[in-house]
Amino acid sequence: MRNEKRMDIVNGPMIPNIIRYIIPLIASGFLQLLYNAADNVVVGRFDGPVALAAVGSTGALINLILNICLGLSVGASVAVSQDYGAKDTKGVHRVIHTSVLISIIGGFIVGIVGFFFSRQFLIWMGTPADVLPLATLYLRIYFLGSPASMIYNFCASILRAVGETKRPMIYLTVSGIINVVLNLIFVLVFHMSVAGVALATIISQYVSMVMIVVYLVRLQDCCRLEVQKLKIYKDKLFRIVRVGLPAGIQGTVFSLSNVVIQSAVNSFDDAIVMAGSTAASQIENFIYIAMNSVYHAALTFTGQNVGAGKIRKVNRVLISCAAIVTVIGIVVGFTTILFADPLLSIYIKDEPAALAYGFERMKVVAVTYFLCGLMEVLVGCQRGMGASLTPMVVSMLGACGLRILWILTIFTASPSLTSLYMSYPVSWFITSMTHLFFYTLRYRKTCRLYEKSIATDTEN
Repeated sequence: MRNEKRMDIVNGPMIPNIIRYIIPLIASGFLQLLYNAADNVVVGRFDGPVALAAVGSTGALINLILNICLGLSVGASVAVSQDYGAKDTKGVHRVIHTSVLISIIGGFIVGIVGFFFSRQFLIWMGTPADVLPLATLYLRIYFLGSPASMIYNFCASILRAVGETKRPMIYLTVSGIINVVLNLIFVLVFHMSVAGVALATIISQYVSMVMIVVYLVRLQDCCRLEVQKLKIYKDKLFRIVRVGLPAGIQGTVFSLSNVVIQSAVNSFDDAIVMAGSTAASQIENFIYIAMNSVYHAALTFTGQNVGAGKIRKVNRVLISCAAIVTVIGIVVGFTTILFADPLLSIYIKDEPAALAYGFERMKVVAVTYFLCGLMEVLVGCQRGMGASLTPMVVSMLGACGLRILWILTIFTASPSLTSLYMSYPVSWFITSMTHLFFYTLRYRKTCRLYEKSIATDTEN
């Protein structure tokens, strides 16, 4: 396979390149969400609210367990983007082989933990007794696909770091179609319920993993994966862990706050409430994917410009990404509200009460999701400059700590669904403002360090 021609992130036009970068990434994210969305649609329409609640109530827990290892993929992305921007081909090669081996090890660890402890985790979340057996079955099968999911996500993060976002979109298109078709076959033909949708998901995950690994193996440039050369290089591992471990911890704690919110929803002890919240959260996930795609652009564009020594362009990256994510968030958020009933009806059939509960969540969370996007962009720019500990602490205390504090105070005093959901926009806004302060400090420090290194090189 010939060398791939990729966009020039360092020297090309900023906003057009960011848009070119995020469009395939948004499409890829949407397709990846179809794994879980297809699961929810099929069981919600053909097996009813209890089955939908069983599948939907596992999302926050899945993210909680996966996020530590997937956070390391962020560290790999930053290391690759900086080395690629600096034209350090040997460094890129070593980061890739270190990160892929990490993904293999991490995938098996997550799969083992998830499989054997699923039921206990769900019990700790307060999952209702009528939902627990099906939720446990779904999780145990789902976690058998952890190695495939982990390897795919690490490989995709490598491609994103060098500006390649189209290939993952193609592979997820194929695997997404396979997932939907198998969902229908397993549920409608073989009547396998939640076991069927879980099995369809992991089969499609292994398909996408195989395709992306084959692509990397066939490359003829610095991004080529040579399986026989898989090795953990200590210096690259340190760089990956230094950025990725705090990112993973942040993601895990962030998911923990969502688990707390899911537990608060479970406290209403009503499968109809859970089904409505699940359907709304599935729609919100599509909004989040758009926000998160701009986060990855901020991460990659910042990382490559820092690697190339063009530190002053980082502010342009932040401003451009912030403007794009705000426009996308507002437009998509209000569009989902405008079409709330037909969108929720995709997941919920003949349950007016569940539709009402879903809309109650969407009118608070969906229209304010752009605040989450701004928060993510600020984190991405800081990580692209090599900082990860500060964003982790700020996010833990802000988006996570504030959310839990809100549940223990405001929600406890006024236990309504609206008061529960208000914890999202409040925590996003406060955390974004805090991130902006620390971004400014990090940017100034990075500029000083670069100018000092230039001065030292000149003297020598």
